[in-house]
Amino acid sequence: MFRRFTNLCVAYVQRFMPDPYLFAVILTLIVVVLDFLCVKGVTLGGVVRAWYDGVWGSKNIFTFALQMILILVSGYTLAQAPVIRRLLGRVAAIPKNQVQAAITCFFAAGVASLLNWGLGLVVGAIVAKEIAKKLREHIHFAYIVAAGYMGFIVWASGFSSSIALANTDPKSSLNIIYQLTKQTVPFHDTIFQPYNWLPVLAAFVLIPILLKRMAPTSSHVPPLEALEETAAGAEVPVGGPGVPRRRTFAEVLESAWILNLILAVAGLAYFVMSGWTININSMVMLFTILSLLLHWTPIRFIRAFTEAAKSSGSLLLQYPLYGGIMALMAYTPAKGVDPLQVVISNALVHGATAVTLPFLNFIGSLIITLFVPSGGGHWGVQGPVTIQTAVQMGITDPGYLGRLSMSVAFGEQVGNMIQPFWALPVLALAKLGVRDMMGFAVVAFLIGFVIFGIATFIPAL
Repeated sequence: MFRRFTNLCVAYVQRFMPDPYLFAVILTLIVVVLDFLCVKGVTLGGVVRAWYDGVWGSKNIFTFALQMILILVSGYTLAQAPVIRRLLGRVAAIPKNQVQAAITCFFAAGVASLLNWGLGLVVGAIVAKEIAKKLREHIHFAYIVAAGYMGFIVWASGFSSSIALANTDPKSSLNIIYQLTKQTVPFHDTIFQPYNWLPVLAAFVLIPILLKRMAPTSSHVPPLEALEETAAGAEVPVGGPGVPRRRTFAEVLESAWILNLILAVAGLAYFVMSGWTININSMVMLFTILSLLLHWTPIRFIRAFTEAAKSSGSLLLQYPLYGGIMALMAYTPAKGVDPLQVVISNALVHGATAVTLPFLNFIGSLIITLFVPSGGGHWGVQGPVTIQTAVQMGITDPGYLGRLSMSVAFGEQVGNMIQPFWALPVLALAKLGVRDMMGFAVVAFLIGFVIFGIATFIPAL
């Protein structure tokens, strides 16, 4: 039954899903239409100005986009370190058949996503490629790559969760809870709560069962270019074959491990001096420091970082468009007129109680994720309405507000299973098209909807 359902999903996705860039363009047009239908006093000129402000103007998300891309690139750079590659190679040697391969990719990506979402995105694809070298003729490559992408369904429940990190930093522009209540919410009240880790455990049990049930019977041979090795970790050649020569001063500097060590020590020292502050910037710094240490020499780090940056090209193209969508959702033609994001959020939480508010915000998050597929940017859209609703209900307990914020995070990570934006780096690594992979992820979306939806009813301790 699951195999037939999955085959149906794959068939429809292959037929109807456009390229992710065009997906973003179509979403932009949909938001424009919704603005005219739902927001009073909207004008065409106002819509164009709002869109420009979000894409390139005063409301652009360039800073946040760069932060997110650096998390991705630093995570990929870390995954390219020789010691990590050897570890992933050992993991890839475990499976003996297609189902074992898919489950291995899922677990590897899921565990990595809890540590760093950028690392989690690329680990599944790297393990899938290593497995494909061994089982090339006996696997459906797109299926095992999709299994790795399914591990991304837990990223917002982990240490690099944009929303949970923002909650801890009173200086963050995304700390909506602090802006409205002057309270910060530590990890203890978000990612370490049972309502967060219980559904993660459930996902780690149920999705592998479904992967076995939905395994395709046909094979899908990986593209040759997907299995090619990069030279990211190679040393700089000093001379040609049989032509030894002394290294130049520049080459000595490129191999001077002491430079990496100095930068790493400086970064760690500041991390200690800052009081072990965990936020988006510190996560980028920590993963960069680990990459410096594990790649050891500057040139290895430079090559790995450059290789990793190639996976972010499609994100650089699309992030401005999603900035425009965010601005269109926040566009209001006059004071006292609710923008589209408030209209949608208010409609969803109308009549909510303290018990149902987290679940209704989860549903709203699933919808908004289609238009704003970025945890932090998404929280910037939905967070103000979410927290203001709780304040109006007289609920300002940090534990409950943290639970509300995580209900939005749950919707974000589950919605990513049908929103192709974050699949782009995975597809770039695997040399696949979006239509090859996304049909398989629909099943993960459905199981994620159930388990994380139920989790929104679990009270905070």
